[in-house]
Amino acid sequence: MKNNFVSKILALLVVASMALAACGGGQTEAPAATGEKVTSSGFVCPEPSPRVDVTSTELNIFVWTEYFPQDMLDCFELVYDIKLNRDEYSSNEEMYAKVSAGGSSYDLVQPTDYIIGLMIRQELLQELDHAQMPNMVNFDSGWMNQSFDPGNKYSVPYLAGTDAIVVNTATVENVPQSWADLWKPEYAGRMVFLDDSRAVIGMTLVTLGYDPNTTDPAQLEEAKNKLAELVPNIKVFDSDSPKTALIAGDVELGMTWTGEAYIANQENPDIQYIYPTEGPVLWQDNWVMLKDASHADAAYAWLNYTMQGDVFWLTIRDFQYTNPNQAALDYAKANYPDVYNAYADSPITNPPADAVAKGFGIEDVGDATPLYDDIWVEVKGGN
Repeated sequence: MKNNFVSKILALLVVASMALAACGGGQTEAPAATGEKVTSSGFVCPEPSPRVDVTSTELNIFVWTEYFPQDMLDCFELVYDIKLNRDEYSSNEEMYAKVSAGGSSYDLVQPTDYIIGLMIRQELLQELDHAQMPNMVNFDSGWMNQSFDPGNKYSVPYLAGTDAIVVNTATVENVPQSWADLWKPEYAGRMVFLDDSRAVIGMTLVTLGYDPNTTDPAQLEEAKNKLAELVPNIKVFDSDSPKTALIAGDVELGMTWTGEAYIANQENPDIQYIYPTEGPVLWQDNWVMLKDASHADAAYAWLNYTMQGDVFWLTIRDFQYTNPNQAALDYAKANYPDVYNAYADSPITNPPADAVAKGFGIEDVGDATPLYDDIWVEVKGGN
């Protein structure tokens, strides 16, 4: 189903593909001056711009696994003298279950687009004070004001990307071109899949010609039966580090997302990312502040600092997803052209416009959410 979110991503990527140009020479890190903060890796931490007043001495965040440059984390602690406590999750459902149960001490969490509406309805979030985040202007406007949070009342972007097919072309003779191909018996026992209920059920619905966000019980029942045929053929469900099994050769193909596919491809160029003919899953991860956050001042300091182009560019260096921060892209292009060009020239981080045009987003399905949950529990079972 095409929606405003998909249309915006398509428009952005078309513009980006026209804008990619050769860059000049890069710059190396200058030796640290007296008083500068330097991480254990030798990275010189940029100063906060602007620096905000903070009285809290710690910040508690609940975030996706393998998603943050260590230098970014270390620099925040160094420049603000704030202890950053970080817990990780590997699915939106895991995050939501823990947060909605109450009793957590988290200030910031990092939901994907479709679950934000549910968190708003459950009154788990507080509205953001944009005045305390002047660096919001660094984001490309096309990634703001999305349908899941008009006006960015509750959320600001982090990174975006796709879910598509990954395959080791050196070991898989018949390279799949569609989601539907993954049901072929020849792939049994050779696949890794994301442990992501909505994405996996969504792509199954698409292979049946249905809306990936349908609320029709009959269509969902049909998808459950079809998915039950696929699950026994999947060797590994992994949303922590699906690239690991691919690089090790324990699996040869499957379903993964942008950043994991990029790193796997860098390790082994035979590992390719295939945009399925039915279209990839399109998504955007975001920051939100919990309603009972007890360190809001530190949360705003974190958000504003990491939004800086000279800080956020580290995500381009270390975790290559589609990057919505224009200041970060500009900074990397001017100062680290090799890093920028690797990102900009990759069809993984910058998917072809025709692939995005076919893509679909996962959306909040409201009262039908338990139907999806039941399918996942019943079909996936102990896998």
